[in-house]
Amino acid sequence: MSEIDKRNRLSEEPFTYQITKKGTVVIQYEGKQIKIVKEKEAERLIARIKEAEDNVTAVQLLLAKITGNFKRGNEKVGKNKRK
Repeated sequence: MSEIDKRNRLSEEPFTYQITKKGTVVIQYEGKQIKIVKEKEAERLIARIKEAEDNVTAVQLLLAKITGNFKRGNEKVGKNKRK
């Protein structure tokens, strides 16, 4: 078992990405847009994705690392607070 993905979440492929004409990368988690990567960082990400294209888990790990720690359990609090 890998130390990185102990709960085997990345095998479910929760992250998707889309490369736009402008060269930006739009990253989605379970269908919801969570990050847009632009300029130099996007170029590096695209190159790394193309290197790991055959390995789905490696691509998922790249996307997870670039999005950072975005899920903290307070997503519902923010939605309810606006009402």
